[in-house]
Amino acid sequence: MNKKTTMKGMTALMGLFSFAMIASVVSAAEGDAATTAYHWDAAKLGAGIALGLAGVGTGISQGQIGAAAVGMIAEDGSKFVTGLIFTALPETIVLFGFLALFLL
Repeated sequence: MNKKTTMKGMTALMGLFSFAMIASVVSAAEGDAATTAYHWDAAKLGAGIALGLAGVGTGISQGQIGAAAVGMIAEDGSKFVTGLIFTALPETIVLFGFLALFLL
């Protein structure tokens, strides 16, 4: 398995978990008081999974981008700002995980 296939699989897995999390919240809003408490626990679990997978995905991409940015800066020191921007971009994925955590 190459890295592109692995990343596509991780992206699909995160999308599937996000869909399941949203579906559980929608079904919890339609239920009665007894089932709402059960679905609220599932929503907390889904939010935790979303944040954890967002962190894992960010860590995987941050390592590869950071290595490439260091190589780019080693060749041409004037590209420091570009390398810094590319290194900071994957960190926004974790912000989406935090958003899901606080919305649920």
